[in-house]
Amino acid sequence: MSGNTGEMYYIRRNSPEFPGRFEGISGSPKGLYVIGELPRDDQPTVGIVGARMCSRYGHETAYEFGRVLAGKGVQIISGLALGIDCYAQEGAIAGGGKTFAVLGCGADICYPKSNRRVYEKIRTCGGILSEEKPGTPPLACNFPKRNRIISALSDIVLVVEAKEKSGSLITVDFALEQGKTVYAVPGRICDLLSYGCNCLIAQGAGIACSPEVILTELESQKTLSEAARRSRKRRNEEIRRELDEKMTSARITAEAYGKTADLTGLSVEALAVYDLLDSDPVPLDVLYRRSGRQPGALASALYELQTRGLAVECGRNHYARA
Repeated sequence: MSGNTGEMYYIRRNSPEFPGRFEGISGSPKGLYVIGELPRDDQPTVGIVGARMCSRYGHETAYEFGRVLAGKGVQIISGLALGIDCYAQEGAIAGGGKTFAVLGCGADICYPKSNRRVYEKIRTCGGILSEEKPGTPPLACNFPKRNRIISALSDIVLVVEAKEKSGSLITVDFALEQGKTVYAVPGRICDLLSYGCNCLIAQGAGIACSPEVILTELESQKTLSEAARRSRKRRNEEIRRELDEKMTSARITAEAYGKTADLTGLSVEALAVYDLLDSDPVPLDVLYRRSGRQPGALASALYELQTRGLAVECGRNHYARA
């Protein structure tokens, strides 16, 4: 069964409908659970990833790239996470195009719950994809490995905002290994959220100054010569080596990640607040503003996270992921 019926279906790797972009990719999933459609192999595709706690600059940039690219017939792939992922997918929907969310939980689970409105729209403006069985909770160990699917389905991976040790760099690493082209949006050198992107550019990633740059790259890929493909492969290997040296701590194994961040059994409130936390301490007033929770509910969620060893208070009223 397939098609945009609103019902979930399963596509096996040996099915003729299974995305051709997985061919030759190491670690291709055995199959995908799908709600909506699968991305088409004959349409250009861009994966857009970045920081959860993004700036207004990142918000507006991700939305605009998603909107313009989708309006030109480019399929947008992301992970429906807070921040850059969700804003890029909102932009794609506003541009009247197709967008696809690859989840680290069951395709029938909207995570984070605050993205429910976008989740429901993607069901009819593209598709929800996951290799996890229906009902699988959002275990942290599933998120790094789902990034290989985002990159595999993309012709280009675009990073909008990323810190030095951003999880987005895991997606970049997979993309480089898979022979994909990586672009990054430049930012101010004094902004921590731009450090990862500026480093990628310094190491040889493309500079995404506008959506038109990405459209030009997609057009040039249609006629890419074998010599140019070999050159790109060499460049990817060089970028990966730099990434290994500078940012190895960002590439955490799924097994180790899962041991330190098991989210099963958390309340809805705690899950929502956990998704707002980062490795850098976040002030309590920022959490209050961005979560939309009442002070009592926020305090209860933080207490739950701390007792589970998932969050720590760093100084007075500043919280970070443990």
